Amino acid sequence: MQSVLQYRVARMSPINRPAIDVAVILRKVPTSNRWQPFRWELAEVVPAEEGFGSEPRLLHRDAEGERWLHPGFRAELYRDEAQGYYLNATSPTPCWFVVWRMPEAPAGEEPLPRPFTVTLSYDEAARWMDSQETVEQVPAPAHVVEWMRAFADAHYVPEPRKRKRPESFRRLEDRFGNAASVSTEKKYGGGGGGGHG
Repeated sequence: MQSVLQYRVARMSPINRPAIDVAVILRKVPTSNRWQPFRWELAEVVPAEEGFGSEPRLLHRDAEGERWLHPGFRAELYRDEAQGYYLNATSPTPCWFVVWRMPEAPAGEEPLPRPFTVTLSYDEAARWMDSQETVEQVPAPAHVVEWMRAFADAHYVPEPRKRKRPESFRRLEDRFGNAASVSTEKKYGGGGGGGHG
C-alpha cells in the first residue's frame, strides 16, 4: 500500500505547515482542428524525485504527441483553506488541481506551457478559475486524499447556519428593491362618507 511518504514530505516550514513535493506532467495531444493541430492538457501529478532536476524536460515524443515533466512544486496545506480540502476530500473524485499558463514564445519558437500552482483546495482552484486562469485536475491517490482529509478534519469548522427569518417578517420591497408599504386607505378618489343611497 502506498503512503504519503512516497511523495517526498517537505520539511515543515517555520510555521509548521504540512507539505509534499510533487512534479507535474503535461501532455501535448493532436487534434482534428486544422487551425489548432494540437492542445496541451494535464496528464499527472507525481511524487518529486531528486533526479528530476529543476527545469522542464521532454519525457516522450512520438506521432501521438509529447509528455513534459515540470518539477519543483510543493503542495502545502493551509489552515484557512480547510474548507477547500474538506470539499475536495468529500467529492466523488478527490483530485489535484494544477494551474498553468501558456507564455509568449519568441518568434518562430513553439511555446511550452508552464504550471505555476499545485493545490488540493477546491476553493483555491475555484478562485483561480474565477480569474480566468487555466485550471485542470487529475485524481489524487488514496493516500494523499487521506492525508488531506485528516488535515481538513483537524482544522475545518463549518460555519454555523444562520436562522432564516420567516417570510412574514421580511421587509416589503417593490420590484426595484425599494421599500414599499401597504395601505388600506384609498389612494385616489373621494374617500370618506359619500355612499350610494
